[in-house]
Amino acid sequence: MIKTVPPALIFILGAFLIPFLRGKVKSAYLLLLPVLGFINLINIPIGTHWVINFLDFNLVLVKVDRLSLVFGYIFHLIAFIAILYAIHVKNDIEYWSAFFYSGSALGVTFAGDLISLFCFWEMMTIGSVCLILARKTKKSYAAAFRYSLIHVTGGLFLLAGIIIYANNTGSIEFGYLGLNGLGTYLIFIGFGVNCAWPIIHAWLPDAYPEATIAGTVVLSAFTTKTAVYVLARAYPGVEILIWIGAIMAVFPIFYAVIENDLRRVLSYSLINQVGFMVVGIGIGTEMSLNGTAAHAFSHILYKALLFMSMGSVLHMTGKINGTDLGGLYKTMPLTAVFCMIGAASISGFPLFSGFISKSMIITASGEGSYYIVWFMLIFASAGVFHHSGIKIPYFAFFAHDSGIRTKEPPLNMLIAMGITAFLCIFIGVYPYPLYSILPYPEVAAEFVPYTASHVITQLQLLFFSGLAFTYLMLSGIYPKEMRAINLDSDWFYRKGARAFMWVVDNPLAQLSNQMEKIFLDYIPRSLAWFSRNPLAAGKIASDNIILYLSKMLNLAHPEQVKKRINREKKIYPGDIIKHWPIGSTVVWVTLFLLVYLLIYLLPHWDSNGSQGGHLKSVTASAIAHQSQADDQFDTELTDF
Repeated sequence: MIKTVPPALIFILGAFLIPFLRGKVKSAYLLLLPVLGFINLINIPIGTHWVINFLDFNLVLVKVDRLSLVFGYIFHLIAFIAILYAIHVKNDIEYWSAFFYSGSALGVTFAGDLISLFCFWEMMTIGSVCLILARKTKKSYAAAFRYSLIHVTGGLFLLAGIIIYANNTGSIEFGYLGLNGLGTYLIFIGFGVNCAWPIIHAWLPDAYPEATIAGTVVLSAFTTKTAVYVLARAYPGVEILIWIGAIMAVFPIFYAVIENDLRRVLSYSLINQVGFMVVGIGIGTEMSLNGTAAHAFSHILYKALLFMSMGSVLHMTGKINGTDLGGLYKTMPLTAVFCMIGAASISGFPLFSGFISKSMIITASGEGSYYIVWFMLIFASAGVFHHSGIKIPYFAFFAHDSGIRTKEPPLNMLIAMGITAFLCIFIGVYPYPLYSILPYPEVAAEFVPYTASHVITQLQLLFFSGLAFTYLMLSGIYPKEMRAINLDSDWFYRKGARAFMWVVDNPLAQLSNQMEKIFLDYIPRSLAWFSRNPLAAGKIASDNIILYLSKMLNLAHPEQVKKRINREKKIYPGDIIKHWPIGSTVVWVTLFLLVYLLIYLLPHWDSNGSQGGHLKSVTASAIAHQSQADDQFDTELTDF
C-alpha cells in the first residue's frame, strides 16, 4: 500500500487544477497544497522510494537523506509563505508557474538519478520563465527570453555531461561525482549556470527584478538553492569551488552599491550570499557542509523577507528606484520594521538568523587554513551590510522625504512578512532546531555560535562597516543614487552575439550566396557548356590560360591570343560535333555492343555449337594443373 507520493508530484499535479477553482475555494486550495506536501514529506522514511525501470536504468524519483530533507523542509515552508503573500493576486498563470516551478525544484532535491534530475531541472526553467513572463511587460518578455537562452544552454551542458558520464560508467546514480572526466566537468558547468557563477551570473539581476512582485520572492528561493544542493551532493570538497564562491561573495558588492533599482540590489546581494554557500561546499568538511545547508535555510527566509518588503513598496507606490523613494516609514511602519529585520539577518547581526549560519562557514574556512578566503568572506560580510543592511532600508524608508503618502500593503502580505520575520529572529535566538536537521547533527551540536569571540568580532565588523557608510555619505564619496543602466558581464556576450549575427548576416550570408551561385549555377552551366563541344571548349580554356600567363609573365603578343579566343567564341558552340537524338544513340550503341560480342565469340565456337579449340586448351591446361597438384599432395602425405 502506497502511503506517500513523490513530493514534486503534489505541487506539479496540483498546479494543473488551479484554473478550475474560484474564490475562497481556490485560496484555501493554494494554501493547502504546501501543507499537504509537508505532511507527505515528514512521512517519507529515509531511503530510496519510487524506483522505475527505464531503458535498463533505474529511475529513482525519491531519495531521502538528511541533506535533501533540509532543502525539502525549507522549500515547502517558503512555498506556503510566498503563496500567502500572493493570495490576493488574480492571475492563474502566476499561481501555476509558482507551483510548477517549486514542484520541479522538489523533484531535483529528491531525485536519485541523473535522468530524473535533468527532467526536473529543465521543468524548473519552464516554470521560472513563466513567472517572469507573467508580469506582461516589454522588459519582462526580453528578460525571460534572455533567461531561457542562458538556462537552456546550461541544460545542454548538463545533458551532454550526463550522457558521457553514463556511457563511461554505465551508471546514472546521482551521488558524489567529483571532477574526474569530461562528463563530470560538463555536469559541473551545467550546475554552475544555475548557481550564477561569476561571468555567467548576469541572468539573475537581469531577470529577477522583471518578474511579478510575488514571482521574484519565489525565484529567489529555488533556482540558486537547488544548484547549491546539487553541488553539495555531487562536488563536496572540490577546491575550485572555494575560489569561485569567494569571488561570488565579493564582486556583487560593487554592483549593488551603484545600483538604483532596489530589487536589483537584492539580486546582486543574493549572488553574494550564495557565494558563502559555495565556499562551504568547496571546503567540504562536515562543519562547512553544515554551514552551507544552514545558510541556505536561513538565506531563503531573510532574502524572501527583503524581497517581500520591497515588493510591498512596489505594490503600494509603483516605484522601486532609490531615487524615487524615501520617507515611507511614516506611512508603512510595519513594512519598514520587517525590512530592517531582514536587513539585520542578512548582515549577520547576533540574534538574527544570518549570524548562526554564516559563522559556521567562516569558522570552517579559518580551521581549514584558507586565510585569504577567510579575509574575503569577512570583507563580503561588511559589504553586504552596506548594500542590503543599510542601503535598502535607508533609501526606501529613511532617506529624503519623497512626498509619497501611501498605506500598508494588504493584510495577507503583512502576515507573510510577519511569519518570515518571526522565523528569522527565532532561528537567530534559538538555532538548535535548525542544527538538529543538518546533514551532520553531531558536529552541529558541538558548534556554539554565541561565543564571545564570534559575537565581538561580528559586532566590530558591523560597527566599523556602519561607520564607514556614514563617513562616505557625509563626505559625499558614497556613489549617489541615479537613474542609470549599469553594464555587467552580459555586455560582452550581448555584444558578442550581435557581432556573431552581423558576421552571419553579412560575410557568411554573402559567402553562402556566392557558393550557391558557383555550385548550383556556374559549375552546372560550365559543365553543360563544356560537354556540348569538349574540343572547342578545351581550346578556349587553354587559350585563356595562355593569355593569363602572358599577362602575368609579361610575354609578348597577348593580342594574338585574344583574337584567337574571340574567333573561337564566335565559332563555338557551332555544330562541330553531330548531335543525334537520344533514341537513335541508344540503338546505335546497342548494335555496336552486339557486333563486338559476335566478333569476339564466333572464333571460339565449333560447328556443333560447342566451344572451340581455345576453350578446350584452357580447360585441358586447368585439368593438368589440378592433376599435378593432387599428385604433389599425395606424395607429401605419404612422406608424412
